[in-house]
Amino acid sequence: MKKKISCWFLLGLSVWAAILLLRKNGIYIPVINDYFTDFITVPMYCYLIEYIMNNIMGYHWKPDLKFVLTSVVYLSFLFEVICPGLSKVFTGDIIDVLAYFVGGMIYYLLRIKVIY
Repeated sequence: MKKKISCWFLLGLSVWAAILLLRKNGIYIPVINDYFTDFITVPMYCYLIEYIMNNIMGYHWKPDLKFVLTSVVYLSFLFEVICPGLSKVFTGDIIDVLAYFVGGMIYYLLRIKVIY
C-alpha cells in the first residue's frame, strides 16, 4: 500500500498556490511574496523526490545531507542564475539562496534527523 502524501507537503503546496493567486490579483505581501516561497522550495522538492523514490518507484531511500545541499545548489543555480537570464519575470537574489539553504537545513534537521 502506498503512503499518502504528507499533510505538510499539501499545506506548503496550498500556501504556494495562494501566494501565486495573490500575486496574480495584485496583492503583494513583501516578505511572504519575496522569500517564503523560496524558503519552502527545497523542503517541498526534497519531500517530493523522496515520495517518488519510495512510493512510486518502490525504493527505500531517504535524502541525506549531501542530497539536501545539492538540491540547494541546483535550485539556486536554476532559479537565481539561469531563469533570470531567460526571463524578466525572475530575479537573482542572494537572499533567495539563503532562504533555499535555511529551508533545506530545517527540512534536513526536522524530517531526516528527528523523524527517522
